[in-house]
Amino acid sequence: MATREKNIWILILFILCGIVVGGLIGELASRVDFLWWLSYGQSFGISQPVELNLSVITLSFGFTFKITISSIIGMILAIFIYRKV
Repeated sequence: MATREKNIWILILFILCGIVVGGLIGELASRVDFLWWLSYGQSFGISQPVELNLSVITLSFGFTFKITISSIIGMILAIFIYRKV
């Protein structure tokens, strides 16, 4: 059973790396005229940070997630590579 859990964590790591690399490629492709569609996507999350003031320290919480076409392609490629390995 430990082997199966290890494989799930490796799969999650592959998917996260695919999303990050895909997002980076999407940002770079947005500057190229005929590859603009790779950076097309939707952002969601907390756009304005939530602040917690405790007098001694102020904590700010915020989270934004952007899904683009290139990050979806990166995720699909990561799953494909994982299945081949």
